[in-house]
This record gives sequence, structure tokens and C-alpha cells, in this order.
Amino acid sequence: QTQLVEYGGGVVQAGRSLRLSCAASSRTFTTFAVGWFRQAPGKEREFVAALKWSGGSTFYAESVKGRFTISRDNAKNTVFLQMNSLKPEDAAVYYCAEKTWYGSLRNDWEYDYWGQGTQVTVSS
Repeated sequence: QTQLVEYGGGVVQAGRSLRLSCAASSRTFTTFAVGWFRQAPGKEREFVAALKWSGGSTFYAESVKGRFTISRDNAKNTVFLQMNSLKPEDAAVYYCAEKTWYGSLRNDWEYDYWGQGTQVTVSS
């Protein structure tokens, strides 16, 4: 069974940066897309960013566009989420997810595998 493992969460001051990593254990990413979602306390899980594996197209939620960047390192079998200019409203548990078939990248129910999540806390 595929396991996704996120790294890099932590506590950061508003305006600073953090980089999250997502690795697929025991295998190489060869899939339709990898996405990042987040869930803040009392809120629904929401789409943050996604990367189509073939071609490398990227997609972002409006709330993070221009501040967050999703990328990959094939050699390290890892997908990253670089988060710059963090705001208190970015605080949440961030999840990496893998989608293995064609369809919308913004719907969490269309993703097949999920990591355990990593906490991001932004202090004002």
C-alpha cells in the first residue's frame, strides 16, 4: 500500500517561509497528480495546490497564488510546497495526497492516497 509522508511543518512568524516535503515510501511517484490540502480547526479540508505529473502543470487556490509554489524533485522522489509570506490564516494541518486517475485536482474525494498530515502554525 502506498504511503505518503509529509515533513517540514512547524511554527513560524507571519511573513516568514516554510517548505513542506512529501515523499512516497517504497516506490517512485508515477501518477496523475500530487496535491496539497489543508484543514484548520473547525473548517473543511481545502485545496491548496496540485501538480500534474505528466507535463508538470501546477494549480493553486486563489488564497495562496503568488505565495506558495508546488514543485517536485524526481531524483529524491519528493514533492515540495514552498510557502512564502505566511499569514495567520495559513495555519492548518497540511496533507499531501496522490491522485492516480484523470479528473479534477481540486476535490479531495478524488485523491486515492493521503499522508498523515503536518501541522503548520503561524504566529502574528
